Amino acid sequence: MTTENMNDMSMKEFMDQVDASMRKLHRGEIVKGTIISLNENELMVNIGYITDGIIPKSEALEGEGEIKDYFKIGEEIYAYILDINDGEGNVLLSKKKADRVKVWDDLESFYKNQEVFEVTVNEIVKGGAIARIKGLRAFIPASQISLSFVKDLNGFVGKTLNVKIIEFDSKKEKIVLSAKEVEKKIAEERKAQLWNSVQKGEIRSGVVKKLAKFGAFVDIGGLEGLVHVSELSWGRVKDPSQVLSVGDNVKVYVLDVDKEKERLSLSIKDITNDPWEEVSVKFKINDVVEGTVVKLASFGAFVEITDGVEGLVHLSEICEENIAKPSDKLKVGDKVKVRILSLNLEEKRISLSIKEAIDKPVEDFSAFLDEEESGVSLGELFKDKLKDLM
Repeated sequence: MTTENMNDMSMKEFMDQVDASMRKLHRGEIVKGTIISLNENELMVNIGYITDGIIPKSEALEGEGEIKDYFKIGEEIYAYILDINDGEGNVLLSKKKADRVKVWDDLESFYKNQEVFEVTVNEIVKGGAIARIKGLRAFIPASQISLSFVKDLNGFVGKTLNVKIIEFDSKKEKIVLSAKEVEKKIAEERKAQLWNSVQKGEIRSGVVKKLAKFGAFVDIGGLEGLVHVSELSWGRVKDPSQVLSVGDNVKVYVLDVDKEKERLSLSIKDITNDPWEEVSVKFKINDVVEGTVVKLASFGAFVEITDGVEGLVHLSEICEENIAKPSDKLKVGDKVKVRILSLNLEEKRISLSIKEAIDKPVEDFSAFLDEEESGVSLGELFKDKLKDLM
């Protein structure tokens, strides 16, 4: 092979190598480049092609502003190829369009991987709210804006939310977000942690969430437990609304934890001392005290003599006359004086009497006996009668 042929071969190989090093460009493709110069009207970008790329200001910025305030020489950016030749031999590029395409790609990835990200609510529309993600419009339905019920969405304008994409269609440019799903997952994780940490015998802080005839439901930070009506107070409670309201902050005692059935039994009364522990100090047999009738039964009336402590007035102890039922003389809510007949602290039972608490006048027997004439005193003659009155 002659020297001339070798030189020719070397030149061909060199051109092939140069050609191979130059990438093939296509309209609609996104390329990575480096800014090599800029002015107030455009950016010039080296994209590894025979010619450089040009990005007009209108394709570089979303809004008003100066190019020099947003870009700098040497910065790497992504650009969308609008045209291979802008008429002057340069490749016409758009950063705005590249950003838009990249955002759709990123969002599709977020959707597939169920990633959580932040958005800011921009406006409220019919049925929900709008948030913008790098210029793209995303919809948050009213039912998905919070785990809690929201009556007025206007309070969310300007608020930053953690969301995930629940519906996505790049062709229709449809993006539907949910903050509720994110909150729900967090709540479930917190709930699982609580079930592992809550222990029988603990005292926890909680908030009353709901009232029912049989008790109150209290949230202790992600877990709801039931305070049965019998555990609301040491006293008799007919309806939970007598002692609690929804939203009340309360201290509760954990009575029982059933992790398998996810049941939590709570008590409010057990936070305070059992009033029966002070009965022996406050009361003794034959004391006359004032109480309130709290319940009527066929056999008698229950009277509360101090908070949480009740005693029974048997039917025969209500009055001197014979009555068929307690309601003949009493009604719930009546204030009455009672005498304590017996105390059984172990069984928490007190026997009371209303008729024995009434002051009885001493009978005057002077008309029937002249003490001086007979020589017998009234006390001796009626000692059994007087003994009964004492």
